[in-house]
Amino acid sequence: MERPVPAIREMLELLVATPSISSVSPEWDQSNEPVIALLADWLKSLDFQVECTAVSDMPGKYNLIATRGQGPGGLVLSGHTDTVPFDDKRWKSDPFRLSERDDRWYGLGTCDMKGFFPLALEAAWQSRDVELREPLIILATADEESAMGGARALVEAGQPRARYAVIGEPTELRPVRMHKGIMMERLVLRGRSGHSSDPSLGRNALEGMHAAMTEVLALRNELQHRYRHPGFRVEYPTLNLGHIHGGDNPNRICPDCELHFDLRPLPGMGLEELRQMLRERVYPIAQAQELECRLEPLFDGVPAFEQAADSHLVSLCEKMTGHRAQAVAFATEAPFLQQLGMETLVLGPGSIDQAHQPDEYLALSQVQPMVDVLCGLIRRCCV
Repeated sequence: MERPVPAIREMLELLVATPSISSVSPEWDQSNEPVIALLADWLKSLDFQVECTAVSDMPGKYNLIATRGQGPGGLVLSGHTDTVPFDDKRWKSDPFRLSERDDRWYGLGTCDMKGFFPLALEAAWQSRDVELREPLIILATADEESAMGGARALVEAGQPRARYAVIGEPTELRPVRMHKGIMMERLVLRGRSGHSSDPSLGRNALEGMHAAMTEVLALRNELQHRYRHPGFRVEYPTLNLGHIHGGDNPNRICPDCELHFDLRPLPGMGLEELRQMLRERVYPIAQAQELECRLEPLFDGVPAFEQAADSHLVSLCEKMTGHRAQAVAFATEAPFLQQLGMETLVLGPGSIDQAHQPDEYLALSQVQPMVDVLCGLIRRCCV
């Protein structure tokens, strides 16, 4: 039978050649609609029912849910369609042209993570004669690299629904069942300026921030003593003070000061509970020093993720790959799919070391093994 979709390399060439950068910077941010259109055409030719949905409040951003088969249960193969920005001066080849050298495919998104989609479609094609008793769903999301707006929209919509979900982020074909969350927060203190020769003339926001930072670091120490997870290389939650700015001159009382920091919680640590802990530490300091105070997220944050070690999907993927499920330091869309009621795992080709890097590549040695794993998952989860 003639192939209804291009070969793996040709599909990846077309995906790489179709820009879909997401960024908080408007000058970089792009629509992912052309990538969604490519995937939709290919999936329709493979007899999937395709639904493309605009992500609310995000113009030009779309999610795709493609389903073959009917009924409850089934398997979701999920990936995000966007890439990070790039610096073409640091690339040895055109980021938007797939090139092959040293048994690797180079191009923007080859590893993170456009390279997963041709492999998922290939597995669907190779499984064309298998009678599906539970549905196979291929999911393509928007905006993972900036705010995960696509995944959040899926949770709000309550779809897709299945029994299992595998997210094809680069893990070197090793199953990942947990990762830390990420919060990025902004603390702003506002006082009153005045001549430095008379402190009574103003309210020094920089001095207030010094006291607030002391409390934030004290909370960090308490959290690190209270929470531990031996499954992680860094087994405690981390909090990093990353950026501070305040004042404008040594002889002027500082009227404004702003601190940015990130917090990486372990599974079981809720984002809103942590924000409330921070408020309880810094608000009294601001009040005592007569400073206005605002604590707010720089983005909504990503919850920590953990899939039980004894769950069926973890056991299945461990057997199929020959590797024990592990933890990683980077965040994914896994907690959002898990919120939809699915056993969820992260497993894909490529290394996270290549993601967000010049000359990003996907090793050819991982292409066919990943297709084999996906074919096995389809047979075990949908038949």
